Amino acid sequence: MSHPNRERADRILDAAGELLLRMGYRKVAIDDVARAVGIGKGTVYLHWRTKELVFQALMMRESADLTDELLAAIKADPAMILPHRMIPGSFLITHRRPLVMAILRGNAEILGSLGDVALKKQQDELGVRFEEVMLRHGLIRADVPHLNFALHAATLGFYLGDTLSDEFEGIPLQEKADVLAHLIRTAFEPPGEPDPVAVAAVAAELSSALEELVSGYRHGIYAHDPAKAPG
Repeated sequence: MSHPNRERADRILDAAGELLLRMGYRKVAIDDVARAVGIGKGTVYLHWRTKELVFQALMMRESADLTDELLAAIKADPAMILPHRMIPGSFLITHRRPLVMAILRGNAEILGSLGDVALKKQQDELGVRFEEVMLRHGLIRADVPHLNFALHAATLGFYLGDTLSDEFEGIPLQEKADVLAHLIRTAFEPPGEPDPVAVAAVAAELSSALEELVSGYRHGIYAHDPAKAPG
């Protein structure tokens, strides 16, 4: 059975998410969140001491759910771990989560202060591990300079392109994901079919790392909550 304090915390985050989509981060006040939940402002502060911490927790909850969805896809088909499938897969999953897209596109202050230093370090280490494991198993090209930067730069434009120009708004989301898959496959992966043994090994290793990241997210959601349930 859920602890009532945890249930109330989740209702606060639900309300904060709805308000974020409707009003934008800067316009949302703790008063608005409390009113939407039907509690006093002081009760919100029992869980998170600042507005920033509320929205950090919301972003971590969304990130945990998104990563869980990606993990389920990898477990169903280990070949999902290949960059030209995982990166477009993440792109599609992210676009199905309006809160994540809103934060990525218009609320950089949340991303820029995403709280827990240890969790940020874990995210950075996962990026390094992804590159190292892919290279070790020959699933990504070894001749691309500054590989991690190149992958991020190539991918980010697919998330932010619509905010810079309306020229490409008419392209269906799945077709954009297909273009991203083609770019990743041709620019970053070696030619030929990948070794199934290598794919399985990478899927197992990176799934374990992703599960650790989800665990960190889940803990981080309530890490600043003085009212959280014991244990």
